[in-house]
Amino acid sequence: MHKPTDPDFAARVLASFQRQSAMALIRAALPRIEYGITEIHVPHWDGIEQQHGYVHGGVVGMIADSAAGYAAMTTVPASASVLTVEYKMNLLAPADGEKLIARGQVVRAGRTLIVTQAEVFAVKDGKETLCALMQQTIMAMHGKADSKTTNNKPETNQ
Repeated sequence: MHKPTDPDFAARVLASFQRQSAMALIRAALPRIEYGITEIHVPHWDGIEQQHGYVHGGVVGMIADSAAGYAAMTTVPASASVLTVEYKMNLLAPADGEKLIARGQVVRAGRTLIVTQAEVFAVKDGKETLCALMQQTIMAMHGKADSKTTNNKPETNQ
């Protein structure tokens, strides 16, 4: 992988994550941001469970998509943003534990398309169990920054 084009990629990725209302809704955190790699943690709580008491597969997909997407965002210039084009996910085991960890990484970063992958682990009694595996394609949107500001209102050029 190439060197970062934006030396402040970590701050930019974190600011974008903090603007995602959906991540706040599920109580997600982004404790790891490195070039080409990010990690999202979500505590297991009853608001994200399905009928069997496991974390809902939709939430598993949500954090895998965001972890891999933010890994892709570390590789684009500051004037660009990213958008998921597609992903394929395999749910391998129930998302059962005290928390989930989604680890996203870039497989290949092109100028327009970025291929990523994510693994989601359920952590129970300190042991990680792989519960999902995802492959994703991201589109780099050059010249288009995130469209939300920290107050959740569209940015204006005034």
